[in-house]
Amino acid sequence: MLARDLMSTGLLTFLPDMGLEAAARAMAERGVSGAPVVRDDGLLVGIITEGDLIKRLADSASPKAGWFASLFRAPETDAARFARIHGRTVKDAMTMEVASVGEDATAEQVAHIMETRGVRRVPVLRDGVLVGIVSRADLLRALIICDGGTAVARSDAEIRRALSTALRAQPWFDRQLMFFDVADGVVRLHGFCGSEDIRRALRVLAEGLPGVKRVETEFSAPPPFLLGAR
Repeated sequence: MLARDLMSTGLLTFLPDMGLEAAARAMAERGVSGAPVVRDDGLLVGIITEGDLIKRLADSASPKAGWFASLFRAPETDAARFARIHGRTVKDAMTMEVASVGEDATAEQVAHIMETRGVRRVPVLRDGVLVGIVSRADLLRALIICDGGTAVARSDAEIRRALSTALRAQPWFDRQLMFFDVADGVVRLHGFCGSEDIRRALRVLAEGLPGVKRVETEFSAPPPFLLGAR
């Protein structure tokens, strides 16, 4: 699924010069934990989240750094902290480095951004203008839809070819010790494998192939003479 299919529209948005108290009240009333910040022309300039507001409160309670410690910190860091604590508008507390995607981004790409950046929502832009936002809840709904799809019928030969191709692409698959059979849509993985993580990965890979009805695993721990020969 693409971002255009996942994103929510009709969003709560703020202008940069809006007061922080009003913004926090609007977020509480709408029950949202974050909202995009846009200019009058719709261009995205930042995002304000509960985390930004909590950071503001936490920083205001932190003890002021001593003179000696300040020698090892850039003046810009102190200036940014001061603006965040004492500013009264959204633009003073918002996060400006926002990871965004276009409408054709895939669900996997959006999920990767969320995971690597540690964010809960990703704005969707069209020529820099905000058109929607994909949240973690949106991704979960997509997962439910995909998992509930109609099963695809494939022959054993087709499954066998697809599985062979997929396994060859995995660096953790050992063709000399691990084998598989396919019969009536049931995949049987067997051979020697001493890693529970690799066993689980093999099962997940096979289960994800269209046409597979069930996956059975029958692995044994590799005997010492096989380990010594590798």
